[in-house]
Amino acid sequence: MFTGLVERTGRVVKLSPDGPGVRLGVEAGELAAAAKLGDSVACNGCCLTVVQHDGRSIEFDAGPETLKRTNLGELEVGDGINLERSLKVGDQLGGHYVTGHIDGLGRLDERIDEADWSTFWFRTPLPLARQMVSKGSIAVDGVSLTLVDVEEERFSVALIPHTLQVTTLGKLQAGDAVNLETDILAKYVEKQLVGLKPA
Repeated sequence: MFTGLVERTGRVVKLSPDGPGVRLGVEAGELAAAAKLGDSVACNGCCLTVVQHDGRSIEFDAGPETLKRTNLGELEVGDGINLERSLKVGDQLGGHYVTGHIDGLGRLDERIDEADWSTFWFRTPLPLARQMVSKGSIAVDGVSLTLVDVEEERFSVALIPHTLQVTTLGKLQAGDAVNLETDILAKYVEKQLVGLKPA
């Protein structure tokens, strides 16, 4: 479980074929120094397991399903990546509950910059839009954000200067893919409502 508050951005330093998947190496500074084998780390919001570390970088195995369903399959060496270690019992929850299980890919549709602030519009699959509501929560590439407007197949978020500076979102351009995870509470509500529909 995660909060959607990115601890730091890392830099992809390795993408090596490994069986049907890929070995992903990320330079991660102090996060790597504290890493242990088996730790869970959200990488652009996708929960991966630490399989190797050397004090400066950490490595993960990403399987074919992960590469197909997330933007990790589009990464290149040198790219930035959002990192967050999993919650420990007693940790402060500053964002919202994020599972690290990506629901689908979105794409930046429109970017409106106003001085150091930005409004982003993302295209999203229709089933995910049904789980969104204005002022609700969404995780975009692992970043906990508040939904502003929700349309049939797109939504907007307002980004403050701090978020643009300390996450990879500040570098996004129209057409870029992002990992989306809707609010877990919205999933349960939708499931219950579908169950109430007459057969």
